[in-house]
Amino acid sequence: MIIAKLTRPNMQYDMNALLKSFYPPEDVVMEDITSEDGDFIADITLDGERIAYVKMADTMDEDKSAFKNELRRQIYKQLKELTGRELPWGILNGIRPTKLAVKELDCGRSSKEAEEFMKKVYLASDEKARLAVQIAERERKIISGLHTDDGYSLYIGIPFCPTTCLYCSFTSYPIGQWKNKVDEYVTCLTKEIDYIAENFKDKTLDTIYVGGGTPTTLEPDQIERLLTYVSEKLDLSHLQELTVESGRPDSITRDKLRAMKKCGVDRISVNPQTMSDKTLKFIGRHHTVAQYVEAFNTAREEGFDNINTDIILGLPGETIDDVRHTITEIEKLRPDDLTVHSLAIKRASRLQEWIRKNGLEEVKDTAEMMDIAAAGAERMGLSPYYLYRQKNMSGSLENVGFASENHAGIYNVAMMEEVQSILAIGAGTVTKRVSADGSISRCDCHKDVELYMSQIDEMIERKKRLFR
Repeated sequence: MIIAKLTRPNMQYDMNALLKSFYPPEDVVMEDITSEDGDFIADITLDGERIAYVKMADTMDEDKSAFKNELRRQIYKQLKELTGRELPWGILNGIRPTKLAVKELDCGRSSKEAEEFMKKVYLASDEKARLAVQIAERERKIISGLHTDDGYSLYIGIPFCPTTCLYCSFTSYPIGQWKNKVDEYVTCLTKEIDYIAENFKDKTLDTIYVGGGTPTTLEPDQIERLLTYVSEKLDLSHLQELTVESGRPDSITRDKLRAMKKCGVDRISVNPQTMSDKTLKFIGRHHTVAQYVEAFNTAREEGFDNINTDIILGLPGETIDDVRHTITEIEKLRPDDLTVHSLAIKRASRLQEWIRKNGLEEVKDTAEMMDIAAAGAERMGLSPYYLYRQKNMSGSLENVGFASENHAGIYNVAMMEEVQSILAIGAGTVTKRVSADGSISRCDCHKDVELYMSQIDEMIERKKRLFR
């Protein structure tokens, strides 16, 4: 057990994230202490043995960011020396490291200067600093085409899945048990769309993303009903992208693909996560590799020329050879967009319980796996265009989206870089308002589907209050 004694309680979050990056299996307990001379003190022990100690002038009230960064750098250097480990992203624990690089470029810094900033201030490795800046440059081009001040993007959440995957903590409900409620759920979505149509008619809609859950658990007529309502009620004349995260191959049919195509969907996801039938069965995805290939090829036959594929590195029991096999097989299909996820161990997932029983060492996510995936993406002509991190990521790595020219997921960048408001409708979704000064405020919808539907008027009222 790690005990971190701090004189500043508001440093606990940052300290916990840094300590868990070096010692993933350890529980971290925070304790408040006082300093007789007013200096800041961080005293950290592991099983009773001190592993780091910092005493420095408490200047947080003068420059909070500089103070936090200096403290984390000092702790990082001590833990690095003690463990012999270097974290690829240094002291960074936020989910949007590329925002820092974008900010530097926007201030007129050169790419080289932005890289040096990432390395000096945040101790990022040469490779990650270069990656962050490379992606920041691509994101800026995408952002330049968005209506950041007078526009918005729309997220539609479909919280139903065929089954719940081992690693998943998103809001999802088994479609088999909720099939008779889906029409009512879609009706609630149309009520939220009515609110948007009335209150955002003077705003430009840039992108629409239908996510989940698994949107293709809806039947073809339900997909057509929902998307037709969107096109009838909202002005799509400036729409740059309409994505449906089809996701699970076992939920995709030719009729559903035709319904989406008919309604103007121009980007979809077909996700295997791995090309190992053994792993698919273990993680609770009730489809085979062959079904994924069939679904992908069917989507191509139906005219979809922008298909994203997701994979996850570090799934339980998978080795470097498994990742190499997955990439080799995906190369045969040549998706237009490949999203490579490092496994994130989420508290609300069944994976967390599995690790408690079997040990963290059974989950291996390495830099070499990421290198294999990145090399495969490059062979397919795909370049990295967006990046984000999550809490408790195996290997302290990142998730990266790779895409061919003119096939980058525009919504992904708009959402991750928080450059425009995102209107989110459906159970478990979060709407974000980005104000002119860059400040961000949020409101959420109930995660519970029944509660969301029974209180749909309150869900709409929350958005009204947010944008008042």
